[in-house]
Amino acid sequence: MPPVETSDSMPPGAAPHQILLVEDDAQTAALLKQQLEERGFKVNIARDGGQAQSTFVMRKPDFVIVDLILPGESGFEVCERLKQTDSNVPVMVLSVIDMADARRLAERVGADGYVTKPCPPDRLAAEIMAVAERVWQETHLGHSRESDRVRFSCRCGKRFKVSAAHRGKTLTCPSCGEPVHVPRHE
Repeated sequence: MPPVETSDSMPPGAAPHQILLVEDDAQTAALLKQQLEERGFKVNIARDGGQAQSTFVMRKPDFVIVDLILPGESGFEVCERLKQTDSNVPVMVLSVIDMADARRLAERVGADGYVTKPCPPDRLAAEIMAVAERVWQETHLGHSRESDRVRFSCRCGKRFKVSAAHRGKTLTCPSCGEPVHVPRHE
């Protein structure tokens, strides 16, 4: 098995070696595991959120790939729980769902990347490496996405945290339905 290739800019600690794949479809899981192992990764499979949590705690993977459609609980819930357990481990969604709302929700629950299926194996490996490098830089070098966030509240008390790209725009509060203006400056 060839070693995982790292880019010149990626420190050796950023390259993931142990991946936890959370996928309930046995055939898809086996194929992804084979493709990733051919590219130098070691892969453990979990079929649902419970297996994912126990494998995450016991095996301590460097990287997690989670499907959104799982038995019992969604991949969003699994992602959120794993990020609460250890926020430094990158979690990437790999799903057939290709909707902007799903991508936004995945980001809100802590997903560090989002890729749609089917994904060519080389592209998937490249995405894993890119997400791992970005999370490593955010964690170790302080290049955080949090600095690109605007925090504010609606009059009803609902609190928001949105991308800096929304500065100066008006959003609708999901709690009270009133328009909320995103501050230009904090």
